[in-house]
Amino acid sequence: METGLEGRPWYLGLAIGALVGAAVLGFGYRSKISPMNKEIARQESRLVELQAQIQRGEEAEAQLPQFEERVGRLELELAKLLKILPNRRNVHELLGRFRSVAEQEDFNLTKVTPGTEVEQEYFSEWPISVSVEGTYHNLARFFDRMSRFTRIINIDSLKINAARSATPTLSITASFVAKTFVYKDTEASGGGP
Repeated sequence: METGLEGRPWYLGLAIGALVGAAVLGFGYRSKISPMNKEIARQESRLVELQAQIQRGEEAEAQLPQFEERVGRLELELAKLLKILPNRRNVHELLGRFRSVAEQEDFNLTKVTPGTEVEQEYFSEWPISVSVEGTYHNLARFFDRMSRFTRIINIDSLKINAARSATPTLSITASFVAKTFVYKDTEASGGGP
């Protein structure tokens, strides 16, 4: 039998070599390979997360035409609603319409006085004091035409009196408050009307 390492059997050298090799491999695995495996696992988890985000993004992109169509419908609805409840007073337009209706109905507008807005949570109430002269029938037609305005107008504090000098075209005087409303568009106006 051959001996090496100062008279010891050869397989002892082989065992020592195997132990040193295993220690070097164990140290290499712990210091290099194990952290790499952990990094690979972490990156694979991140990859799965990114793929899920991509999937959600693709689904959202597929729904984009539907969202754009819905936004278009909502913008049309908003435009209709702003005619009913506009976001500004439009004094000249509204008073011009009052005058036009009064002329068409043979009425005399004797007084039109815009009042001060009364603030509410989402809108402002805008009273306009109006006095007219004419006939009862013309007053009814005047109110009927006002009811057809796209803008909301409520009639309040109506007082009707007989005219002092009654004629076929002038039998009553009436005064009332026409209340209309102004939407507070806080985004467009930068914080309030």
